[in-house]
Amino acid sequence: MQMRKLGATGFEVAPLAFGGNVFGWTADEPTSFQLLDAFVAAGFNLIDTADSYSRWAPGHQGGESETVIGRWIKRRGRHDDVIIATKVGSEMGQGHKILRRDYILQAVEASLRRLQVERIDLYQSHWDDEKTPLEETLGAYAQLIEQGKVKAIGASNLGAPRLAQALALSRAHNLPRYATLQPLYNLYDRASFEGELQRLCVQESIGVITYFSLAAGFLTGKYRSEADFGKSARGPGMKKYLNARGMKIVDALEAVAKRCGATPAQVALAWLMARPGVTAPIVSATSVAQLQEILEAAALGLDADAMNALDRASA
Repeated sequence: MQMRKLGATGFEVAPLAFGGNVFGWTADEPTSFQLLDAFVAAGFNLIDTADSYSRWAPGHQGGESETVIGRWIKRRGRHDDVIIATKVGSEMGQGHKILRRDYILQAVEASLRRLQVERIDLYQSHWDDEKTPLEETLGAYAQLIEQGKVKAIGASNLGAPRLAQALALSRAHNLPRYATLQPLYNLYDRASFEGELQRLCVQESIGVITYFSLAAGFLTGKYRSEADFGKSARGPGMKKYLNARGMKIVDALEAVAKRCGATPAQVALAWLMARPGVTAPIVSATSVAQLQEILEAAALGLDADAMNALDRASA
């Protein structure tokens, strides 16, 4: 397994991260344990979650994913071989995103308790909070790092101007620096990351962990019409991808997959892993068989012809 530096966090990670949004939602606790065991057994080590997962599910309030991960860590009796990344600041019933100092200091204690760890490896600002000064947010993280409750910090869903502003403040005021970014990025959704934001991440050596790496499952090729929406809980969300460009991308994925002896999902992830600045795309699965197939993407190298074909189809 070719490990990659995760920005300036000091961590080295395998080139795919497990997205923990399914834990305690579409994957029950026993299945989640099996998935986590299989992920680590295959040589992977970065597990991403958030305090808000899975608040959207009926009867859930958030924290379900962290709780499952915590029970898994307790059961196996170790956390030193995995990197646990979680997030704070998502809307949790207050009606808006919050990254105030008092809120972060309170939220971290709840996450530590659910995860059953003494220190969070990577603590990420889930969404921007424009009402709170960046200095206040970074100051809260400084306190947590000093207390040994957090090792490194990252951001999610920040645009280039806001990320650049945060990095400049860290330099000017000797505050902790966002070492990672979690953007929406995949073969279909390219505009939100490529360009200024991607250049900034490469220039500043920011570790990039992409989410919706398979466009919520669209890039697996299993959704070709509205009749396919019933195939998963995320099916109805596929409507925005069912257009001429989306179909062109899926056709290109299937053509490259056939030539490489791979699946469209593996090809879509291999394309992402080869993109400048990308450290580890986040992937998710609800069965061990599905996970093992996805993880094989890490061993798939795409040649220039394949990369060009996918670039053209998704341009």
